[in-house]
Amino acid sequence: MTLAAAIDLAAATNEDLANASNTLIYSAMAVYTLAFFAYIAEWLFGSRSKVGRTAAALTATGAARATAKAGPDVTVNKAGGTAVLERPKVVVRAATGSRDVPDGPGAHGGTEKGDLYGRIAISLTVLAFALEAAGVIARALSVKRAPWGNMYEFNITFTTTAVGVYLVLLALKKNVRWLGLPLTTTVLLDLGLAVTVLYTASDQLVPALHSYWLYIHVSTAIFCGAVFYVGAVSTILYLFKDSFEDKLASGGTPGRFANSVLDRLPAAASLDKFAYRVNAAVFPLWTFTIIAGAIWAGDAWGRYWGWDPKETWSFITWVAYAGYLHARATAGWKGRKAAYLALAAFACWLFNYYGVNIFVSGKHSYADVGLGALRSVGF
Repeated sequence: MTLAAAIDLAAATNEDLANASNTLIYSAMAVYTLAFFAYIAEWLFGSRSKVGRTAAALTATGAARATAKAGPDVTVNKAGGTAVLERPKVVVRAATGSRDVPDGPGAHGGTEKGDLYGRIAISLTVLAFALEAAGVIARALSVKRAPWGNMYEFNITFTTTAVGVYLVLLALKKNVRWLGLPLTTTVLLDLGLAVTVLYTASDQLVPALHSYWLYIHVSTAIFCGAVFYVGAVSTILYLFKDSFEDKLASGGTPGRFANSVLDRLPAAASLDKFAYRVNAAVFPLWTFTIIAGAIWAGDAWGRYWGWDPKETWSFITWVAYAGYLHARATAGWKGRKAAYLALAAFACWLFNYYGVNIFVSGKHSYADVGLGALRSVGF
């Protein structure tokens, strides 16, 4: 690149907007931190002192109460002139291994005070989302391009999208407030990594990225990752809730923390179903993402597929999620086996997101990750 060209590129970057973007991102992190503490308060003040509806559904006492309230389901037979009351069975575990367990009352634990903190947490999350989205837009305007040219920009856009997915689910009246605390926790960790280790100054793209496919391919990859993340969190919580229900069903007594937290999550079967649905819904878009990337590779490098590390791990992720969905649909895999497979698939996506860009060289290495200092000490 000539000196004149370098000067032109530097002049094309609006430093005021770039600095404004950084300020907005830091402001969003501050508000996310407040939301994080508000979500913690929601769980603490919504805590219940004893096992609630889940325990009632899985213990003998709960079964007896459910039977007493059965009403018209109770039948009376006469044998030798003596009336015999036959109590119907309360099903707590279906033949397939799922349970007939009601969903918990939500993160606030059914208390007015917990619900108040929860609504404050959501309001703060909305504000933080608006600030972060404004930061992403300012970053884009500072260089007049899509803000997805390096890992820092990918991170801030990814976290914005993940929070956006959560807020859309809330707007659709879905009971997903239990996602708030793990979401803000991981968003803060991701943004902390972005502004320290992965930060890259606002700059122009390398020639290979000058294509409308940047808007199509990378935006769909970010959205898919955000939805896969929601599915992964749901799966992890399912594993905890399933163990909790198992302990109750076997007559065990969970600890105080499990009683106050896990009992307020949706039932394990509901979490399992939710994770499956979100993964299944976004999988076709992930398929399109890979196809779009191949078309872009054909335009940029003269070949559609070259087993570049990024291409390879995108395909491995596709195979892992395809295997998970196929097992659920045909082999009848549900529960813990399917959950482990789903988490393995998300681990593949995470390695493709971080590992390939940081530790593996390939044609996608132009996506600077801001790791010059780390590489100088052996990375």
